[in-house]
Amino acid sequence: MNATSDRGRIGWMGWTLIILALVAAALFGAWRYAMATNAVALLDGADWVLGGTAGTVVAAAEVPTGPHPAQRLEVIAPDQPGPHPVVVFIHGGGWHSGIPGDYHFVGRTLARAGYLVVLPGYRLGADGRYPAMLEDSAAAVRWTMDNAARLGGDPGRVFLMGHSAGAYNAVMLGLEQQWLDRQGVPNGFVKGVIGLSGPYDFAPFTTDSAVAAFGHVADPAQTQPVRFARAGAPPMLLLTGDEDVTVKPRNSIALAKALTAAGAPTQAVVLKGVDHAGTVMKLAHPFRRDARVLDAALAFLAAQGAPSAAVQAGSR
Repeated sequence: MNATSDRGRIGWMGWTLIILALVAAALFGAWRYAMATNAVALLDGADWVLGGTAGTVVAAAEVPTGPHPAQRLEVIAPDQPGPHPVVVFIHGGGWHSGIPGDYHFVGRTLARAGYLVVLPGYRLGADGRYPAMLEDSAAAVRWTMDNAARLGGDPGRVFLMGHSAGAYNAVMLGLEQQWLDRQGVPNGFVKGVIGLSGPYDFAPFTTDSAVAAFGHVADPAQTQPVRFARAGAPPMLLLTGDEDVTVKPRNSIALAKALTAAGAPTQAVVLKGVDHAGTVMKLAHPFRRDARVLDAALAFLAAQGAPSAAVQAGSR
């Protein structure tokens, strides 16, 4: 009797483990499909189902920053009163795809940590060839400067962050001053930049995405972040993965070396076992159990005077 009961319990436990493994495999497969097809909305949906929206509010949605349909932004905020440090997160997609709404999972994750998150869109494809993506990203920073305070943000603590093509946009705004200058954003307004798997030293152009976005430029060097490394650049966290074959880690390493040589000591952080998608994937459920990306980002922000809500609460 007891032996039979034990075998039954073991059987149910075994089936439970199998089901959990299949669910995990299905979620991982959905994520890989999403990244392969640029359908990041699938990941955002999984994050919403598993993590919900507790602790966050949509402070603004589909706010225009220009006449083009892609020149729109959204804002996700903590559900606690501010003022909160601000992170402007610029999406990736090879400068040809992506919308802010698909990256709500980034906004929710950072908002729960106590940050007001601005998710800007920018022109893509033929409309978004260089320098349009930088002009639009700079316009979003100007909007943030003008509007963050009324939405609960602290305009004195604004940071840029991006993944892949979005990391390029964010880093270029931090390095080549003309883009923010044209928008009337003062030097020093951006307090730091976080780049996830970004291309910073990729000329000559060999991929279809790079050729489409930059192939028309007479002097390709003028499009490269590594060209603009300078001593007065805002502090930068350059995160990448050692298994990234889309944007190879040497991009982050080269920029870190150039910044250090220019007088702005910077170190690239290369995460073991992480591919191109992994650096942003780990900001969403159920992949946030590997907290290396989030922990590194929060530590960097805290070091620049913008600790997470948990750190601030612990210091009171």
